[in-house]
Amino acid sequence: MKKINVITIDGPSASGKGALARKISNSFGFNILDSGVLYRLYAYLTNMHFSKDEIADQIERNVEFKNSKEKLSIIFKDKDITVELRSEEVAKLASEYSSKKEVRGALLDIQRSFYDGGGLVADGRDMGTVVFNDAKLKIFLTASTEVRAKRRFIELQNLDQEVNMPALIADIEKRDMRDSSRDLSPLIPAGDAHVIDSSDLTLDEVFSITKNLIKKEFI
Repeated sequence: MKKINVITIDGPSASGKGALARKISNSFGFNILDSGVLYRLYAYLTNMHFSKDEIADQIERNVEFKNSKEKLSIIFKDKDITVELRSEEVAKLASEYSSKKEVRGALLDIQRSFYDGGGLVADGRDMGTVVFNDAKLKIFLTASTEVRAKRRFIELQNLDQEVNMPALIADIEKRDMRDSSRDLSPLIPAGDAHVIDSSDLTLDEVFSITKNLIKKEFI
């Protein structure tokens, strides 16, 4: 199988996938795909009463992904909905929808469209196993439940959202179980993925490990 210029970063929620993907994008000039945003968009648009047949078209025609070095902003019909998409309510709905075959099928081509032949770093749950199984480099990033809950707690606080730590831990555990046990695209490392446990590592330390892997595959 011919490998394409894609780096995939899979792993459970709050394992640091998004931060690592952005650091890679900024350092190497790769395009970036946050696949979780697409599932959050699906949940958001469903709440706006768009049908499942309309949602993919709405994303393609009316959603703009604005990337900066600091963050990804999501614009829907000239309205910035980034903070709304990052809410815990939307995250829970997105996790539920992501287990449905018709939802994953509706978003598959949109995800693959982010690769234009140049470099792409894609983070999600099944980037290396399904969406870009021909990627040059695959990372599976994980961390303990407690560490991930603390990271998510801080993220939500920074968004001025109310959060309860015990409830957050319970939700992460529930989401992990759902993601890893579903029949369709379960959350598992690709056979050729490099597994990194970030529980006791800083972002810079994780990036240092990843950068060495990138140099071996791409340079």
